[in-house]
Amino acid sequence: MIELRNLKIPVIGGSAEILAAAARRLKLPPERVTGYRMLKRSVDARKKPALFFVLTVAVTVKGDENAVLRRAKCPDALLYVPPAPLTVPGLRTPPSKRPVICGFGPAGIFAALTLAEAGAAPVVLERGCDADARVAAVERFQSARILDPDSNIQFGEGGAGTFSDGKLTTNIHDPRCAHVLEVFAEAGAPEEILWQAKPHIGTDLLPAVIKNIRARIQRAGGEVRFQTRLSDLLLADGTLRGVVADAGGTRMELETDALILAAGHSARDVFTLLYRYGAELTQKPFSLGVRVEHPQRLINTAQYGSPVVPALGAADYKLACHLPDGRSVYTFCMCPGGEVVAAASEAGGVVTNGMSRFARDGENANSALLVNVTPEDFGSDHPLAGVTVQKCYEEAAYAAGGRNFTAPAQLLGDFLQGVPSSAAGSVLPTYPLGVRFCDLASVLPAFATRAMREAVPIFDARLRGFALPDAVLTGVETRSSSPVRIVRGEDLQSNLRGVFPCGEGAGYAGGILSAAVDGIRVAQAVLQATA
Repeated sequence: MIELRNLKIPVIGGSAEILAAAARRLKLPPERVTGYRMLKRSVDARKKPALFFVLTVAVTVKGDENAVLRRAKCPDALLYVPPAPLTVPGLRTPPSKRPVICGFGPAGIFAALTLAEAGAAPVVLERGCDADARVAAVERFQSARILDPDSNIQFGEGGAGTFSDGKLTTNIHDPRCAHVLEVFAEAGAPEEILWQAKPHIGTDLLPAVIKNIRARIQRAGGEVRFQTRLSDLLLADGTLRGVVADAGGTRMELETDALILAAGHSARDVFTLLYRYGAELTQKPFSLGVRVEHPQRLINTAQYGSPVVPALGAADYKLACHLPDGRSVYTFCMCPGGEVVAAASEAGGVVTNGMSRFARDGENANSALLVNVTPEDFGSDHPLAGVTVQKCYEEAAYAAGGRNFTAPAQLLGDFLQGVPSSAAGSVLPTYPLGVRFCDLASVLPAFATRAMREAVPIFDARLRGFALPDAVLTGVETRSSSPVRIVRGEDLQSNLRGVFPCGEGAGYAGGILSAAVDGIRVAQAVLQATA
């Protein structure tokens, strides 16, 4: 096959147009290009409303491929070399002590899969429920305001990413990324995630996909224990000898010399446990802000030049600016056609996040609108001071909403003018537990309010309509990343030997795909350490 890059076709084009365009680029009669495989697809909307797909394809041609390349003299054409599959050497004998994984989000899932398929028979401790029971717990919270602190949008099978958009984008360039996408596709995710420039699975499809991966782990000898919380470490001279788990009040000890900590950025009790035992923890910058909701048709028009483009679906956006005072403001986890969700995991705090279903067919678009928070803002040199900052603003949002998980909200126009809002305008908020309109300046730190007010006009110049006065801001979003880093060395171990910090909660990833990749890396380190 011949790999052909930068192949441009109108978005209304189909397979015939792709084959014809490939034939032209290769200077071949159309009948000599007999098929293609999609490798990557992105959208070029620079000349909207004229919209194009930019493709990388592997095409099948009649005749000698090298001769075709020599004759075409096309700089974007080369022989196609399939990516090498990820190979993890199997263990000669199973380890005498089974490795333990804390957390069954993306990092824990892929660490468990890697260890299980190498023959290490890992045990996973997940404080939350399995996917089906977790969905029920989330629905119960959203309908009756009954929060399960162990099984919610932050905790449970699949981790926090299960109730997002299932985005699989990342800025890392690691060959393990392709393996992660293949595993998701084999588990039932749409095949298009293998070639989309911005792949996503969708909150509605993710639970079934995750359950299928769990079944694969179990078939390979891994074990997943739900509603089982890591409660203590068993150490001797700073080296791990085992862990203590709590399953519904029943205490159990597991002997192990390898613990992968993939607990996520909301497992604050795990940070406290590590601090108590002298693990090296450092403060880490994070971000806080609000969710901003616009009509999806407005975003489509701004990005595509039309409110509806069936071939493309709902448009997304990504905006960022650096202000003169050194603050950064940016949008994050943009959910086209999605909704704002209630992401609290503790009593007395309101936390927001966003999610989209696979179809992305909701009326509103939403995104986090965040401001960076640095350790200089923490007011303390304690390694867990960032957690205290997060809780401060979550509790302020809880109070402003009426202390029943209703979220505080404000219209964007009022926010920019510094006046409280009293009711929604043309954009109806989607936060499931309802909103209470107020002045969000009373909930956010002054520097964040100031920075967002300065950034919104800048964003509006880049994305027409962003400063829509009726756009809704819902607070607060504090869990975009971990405020703590669990320090690890080149062997990926903590100073507590045998403890392997992993994923987003440990400060080494920033999304589903990068967390999954880190899970694989850490599992490979465990295999190397125990070989």
